[in-house]
Amino acid sequence: MSAIAAYPEAAGQAVVLLGAPEVADAGEEPSALAEMTVGALAGHLAYQIFSVSSALEEPASGVAPIPLLEHYARAAWLGAPLDSEVNVGIRARGASIASGGPESLSERASTAVAEQRAKLARLPGDQAVFMPQAGWGLTLDDFLTTRMLELAVHLDDLAVSVGIATPELPDAAFDPVLILLARLAARRRGQAALLRALARAERAPAAISAI
Repeated sequence: MSAIAAYPEAAGQAVVLLGAPEVADAGEEPSALAEMTVGALAGHLAYQIFSVSSALEEPASGVAPIPLLEHYARAAWLGAPLDSEVNVGIRARGASIASGGPESLSERASTAVAEQRAKLARLPGDQAVFMPQAGWGLTLDDFLTTRMLELAVHLDDLAVSVGIATPELPDAAFDPVLILLARLAARRRGQAALLRALARAERAPAAISAI
């Protein structure tokens, strides 16, 4: 299954979690992420959906997509300290997106996913997509893979924050996330470290995080 078909399934899981009463009831409580409330984290999760809508509205003409791993090599947030401008901005944006309340946030996300399903069904995966928040372009398939990674990671963050089980994504959405995380981990930690973490517990490294 292509990323175009798999992404709406991951986004649909996010919509369900955003509508959970546990999330609504804990909006002002601290989340599992430092210096971020549950409400702001919910806003950040929803942003991953809204960013797809924004990207689909951007004109693609003249955009030369960069490779997916190059996108992460350029990302300002990757490895940035908690108090860095980029991370402060991410937290503020999440809080702003969620400021209308949990019910409105869930409804907006649900509407966005429904609209995206219809649009994505008509688009090729190799179409160039400009990412205004980054300043460069990816193919649509690669861009949606980045969104699925964000959705998978923050679904877990939000579920843990409110004490409920982390939603499981269908294989079509989870497999590309696993592949991407493995590639990022190997680039950051080395192939041997990744192999040992997955296959040799007796000599696994203490850290194997990809991002």
